[in-house]
Amino acid sequence: MFGKTNHLEAVFNNVSGLQLGNNVRYSGISVGTVRGIEMINDTTIRVDMIIDKTIFPHIKKDAIATISSDGLVGNMIISILPGKGNEPSVEPGDEIRSQNRIRTDDLLNTLSITNKNAAALTANLLKITDTIIQGKGTLGSLINDTIMSKDMKETMRYLKLTSKGTSETVTKLNKLITSLDNKDNVVGVIKDSAVANKIKKMVTNLNKSSTEIDKVITNLNATILNVKDGKGVINHLSNDPQLVQKIDSTMTNINEASFRLNENMEALKHNFLFRGYFKKQEKAKAKAAKLNEIKK
Repeated sequence: MFGKTNHLEAVFNNVSGLQLGNNVRYSGISVGTVRGIEMINDTTIRVDMIIDKTIFPHIKKDAIATISSDGLVGNMIISILPGKGNEPSVEPGDEIRSQNRIRTDDLLNTLSITNKNAAALTANLLKITDTIIQGKGTLGSLINDTIMSKDMKETMRYLKLTSKGTSETVTKLNKLITSLDNKDNVVGVIKDSAVANKIKKMVTNLNKSSTEIDKVITNLNATILNVKDGKGVINHLSNDPQLVQKIDSTMTNINEASFRLNENMEALKHNFLFRGYFKKQEKAKAKAAKLNEIKK
């Protein structure tokens, strides 16, 4: 009335029983009253508020107006919630954002639906529990059948034993894998670069030897083929019996000539004409033998 207030507006789609003269609060402090309520259309209602001038610097442009009740059964009021940004302060006549309040009818409708769902859920749970108690179905059989319960316990025991065996096997495998890095093992030796190079050289030499052996075998095959084809001395020796007889008779004659030559040499030694010559040779041999002994 004396110029200490200014107007501020907010738009709602439902005022929920708000009346002229109801209080306006900012952060819980009464700062004004509802001055006017105007229906714009079927979903838009403009509310005019008279606010203390000293409060305007504290209300930012991102503030939000909501409609709530003053206590459980009190009158409806407008609550202005402070904004969270760094917006500038509102000016007289500005329109701030609004947040529509959930209506009681909507709450009751939601509660009604929730009650229906709860009732249906309870009925289904009763059916399930009755089936379990009567021993029907898998779960009922598990709970009421003592034999199946024992079987389940036995199965769990076997599973535990199997798990233990598997764990021991994994431990042994880990030890085996770790031992592969040991240089005393075959795999560990192969991992040594020096040993690996030696093995490569051995394999290379084996390849070369294999190649040479192949050549020798080829040559042997060629020789054998020549023998079979009647070429070379071996073929004549193996296939011409007359030639073999001639060689045998020649060797016999050589042996006889050698024997007779020895007999002649012995006869010459006893002949008085050659006896001095052979004695000189024996003395020379004896002297040479002594000199060799002295040198040793």
